[in-house]
Amino acid sequence: MSELLDRRWALIRPDTQIHQVTLFGLQPQSGEGPSVRFYFSNDTRPSLGVAMKERQDPSFYVVRDDLLHPLVNGNKARKLDGLLPLVEDHLVTDVVTCGGCQSAHAAAVAVSCAERGLRSHLLLRGEQPDIPTGYNLITTMYGNVIYAPRSLYAKREEMLSRHADLVAGSSGSVIWFSDILNESFATQKSNEVNFVHNGITMAHAGKYPRKVVIVNEGAGDFAGLLGVIRLVEYLSQSHIFGKEQPLKIVIDSGTGTTAVGLGLGAVCFGLPWEVTGVMLADTIEGYKKQEKRLISDFKRFCGSQKVDNTLNGVHEGIVHWVERTNPRKFGNVLKGEIESCQQIAQQTGILLDPVYTLAAWEQATHLCQRETNEDAKVVMLHTGGTLGMFGLAQRYKSFFHKLKETMHISPDNRE
Repeated sequence: MSELLDRRWALIRPDTQIHQVTLFGLQPQSGEGPSVRFYFSNDTRPSLGVAMKERQDPSFYVVRDDLLHPLVNGNKARKLDGLLPLVEDHLVTDVVTCGGCQSAHAAAVAVSCAERGLRSHLLLRGEQPDIPTGYNLITTMYGNVIYAPRSLYAKREEMLSRHADLVAGSSGSVIWFSDILNESFATQKSNEVNFVHNGITMAHAGKYPRKVVIVNEGAGDFAGLLGVIRLVEYLSQSHIFGKEQPLKIVIDSGTGTTAVGLGLGAVCFGLPWEVTGVMLADTIEGYKKQEKRLISDFKRFCGSQKVDNTLNGVHEGIVHWVERTNPRKFGNVLKGEIESCQQIAQQTGILLDPVYTLAAWEQATHLCQRETNEDAKVVMLHTGGTLGMFGLAQRYKSFFHKLKETMHISPDNRE
């Protein structure tokens, strides 16, 4: 594992802030309406490591990966952490990928590429909105956006390949990121890195052939696991959670890649951590299939007999997949969930979105009540996603118009 993680990264450091949220008094509300009815308080500097304190009231920790970058989602930044250096090392000048109109992945690629002098090309599903907001606006500002009809988008690989060929032109070349993975993970020497940036500059000036890489939707490849495993290594340091403390880690799951990365890291480092992935976009069979594929790729690229033996000993999977508290079609918002996000934001300073991170928050809230008298600590990984609220405000206008001033519940009046 040390050899696997000894590489060049997109993030200078894997560090992240950790907060501790405590629940007081109230119980979940049944039926429709806000899905949480607690008073929350947030300790932004909790005691960690051997100094971790027991609390009388149930609480859980929040890994604030939403604060990693002002525009790049926390889990997207982790996925790109190991991916982008590989793209640079292979002399790539242009990146082609795709996503929905409000795709956090597309925005993350656009911003991250621009920061590194790479040119990004984003194929977004559906029609161009009248007023660009949220991730759509950021993607448009930082990258080259084309809106793809849904009929064309249904054949993603063909669509991506054709557009990459157009970007490369007659003198350029196209490579899929999976092909880069199949070559090598050798860290590029400094003189080669300088050549990359010089090549990019020349390509932009039209004096150098373009080399285009195609990145799959969501960056759900093996390389996307590396940055998440790096996060696990960071969190397992003795001054944070350590290697002996049992943890129940909760994460909202779109493709499921981040949850699998957390699970792989926990197994390979021998940590007593259980990872719970809240399913949002697929069936449990789909998530288990994705888990098996990523584990297979990990074993193939890692090439370690010890890792193979460790993973072969895990017979029931490395992620515990669960339904969200109130299941629904992916992307839909239920009545009261916007108010729940508002309440949590006002009481803790932590902004959630109702599609993704609220699902993980609800699960962490449920688990920390159940684990109050047990040794395991509950940890939620905040994956970001808050710019998606702008798109939701366009789709669910009535939900946002109905937002009223939230009644602040005093800690001394928790009835």
